[in-house]
Amino acid sequence: MIIEAQVEKAIDGLRAHGLPLAIELWNGKRYQLSGETPVTLRIPGAGALKYFIGADLAKLGEAYVEGHIDVDGPIREVLRAAEGLSRFLGGDKKGRRPRLLNLHTRARDASAIHYHYDVSNEFYALFLDREMVYSCAYYKTGDEDIHTAQAQKLDHICRKLRLEPGDRFLDIGCGWGALVRWAAKHYGVDATGITLSRNQHELANERIAAEGLSERCRVLLQDYRDVPGEAVYDKISSVGMFEHVGLKNLPVYFGAIHRLLKDGGIAMNHGITAIDPDSRAVGLGGGEFIGKYVFPHGELPHLSLALREMAAAGLEVMDVETLRLHYAKTLWQWSARLEANLEAARRHTEEKRVRIWRTYLAGCAHAFEKRWVTIQQVVVTKTGDPRANPLPWTREHLYRTSR
Repeated sequence: MIIEAQVEKAIDGLRAHGLPLAIELWNGKRYQLSGETPVTLRIPGAGALKYFIGADLAKLGEAYVEGHIDVDGPIREVLRAAEGLSRFLGGDKKGRRPRLLNLHTRARDASAIHYHYDVSNEFYALFLDREMVYSCAYYKTGDEDIHTAQAQKLDHICRKLRLEPGDRFLDIGCGWGALVRWAAKHYGVDATGITLSRNQHELANERIAAEGLSERCRVLLQDYRDVPGEAVYDKISSVGMFEHVGLKNLPVYFGAIHRLLKDGGIAMNHGITAIDPDSRAVGLGGGEFIGKYVFPHGELPHLSLALREMAAAGLEVMDVETLRLHYAKTLWQWSARLEANLEAARRHTEEKRVRIWRTYLAGCAHAFEKRWVTIQQVVVTKTGDPRANPLPWTREHLYRTSR
């Protein structure tokens, strides 16, 4: 009874914040925190209360993922309620400065990629577009479906890189191979993708073969540090990859791009970056949740750090485009597709994994909307002649209607 009295007192304090939330306790009592409560939080036992002491999004997410609490309601409203609880119970804390430890050995990176990407191709197909593009889409009007927006993103990247027939093109962290296939089909390049995911490697090459592209398109199971040669590729892209590299390894990563890129070549890095200038996590513990359950050893640099390391590697930054709102929309579309296919998702993986991905997709959409994280496409060039520029004088080439 003492515990229940303490809980009731805390709930009375929460009512002042008008959260769109109802709380149901293990004793059957239900408390509404506002007039409209689209979200119901069920606490099945007193043992779960520890997750609400100094709660942030990491602790609340852990309680849900591990099955210590249950939540019903539209996923957007769930995130609103979780943010409100975190602010009231835990406050808005900023993460510590990242420690520059080198956790990113080849073995560790392969293990992390296997954990995240090798769930099952069928699971990812439930919420990704038909081409299986697992990165921020590109919207021209904001009304596009996910399939159209991802096709626009693929073409936008190819235009930025100025791909031409006969170019040797490398995509680092190529996923299921959508970009290399698009580039080979529509731009006539010789395209190579690399990934550490066995599932991605297998399906990507199946799709390459099915489309008759095997002579000029391939996906290899390879670490970016192990791609051989110097000045091998005319154009290089990396999409949604450098988040896995680690802050300490950024010089190695951009150094590899510089080594592999021909003189006069163009490269583009598309990646999530931190909002905090010191590359610390913000967002009420959301980053800690992702590090524990979604992307082991993931680290987000601030844009300024990324640009510094590109310059230090001998790459000249020519163009930066921020796609934060594009990624918020992409993630909400993925989240909606997963929410519509929850029963199918549970047939492909265990309940815990489904809960992780529900929390992750909606949580990331919320984070991009709130500007807790952002994302940029950065175009760089490599040239020994400071007077040379492989890019046009303007961006007009990006927006022409014909290729």
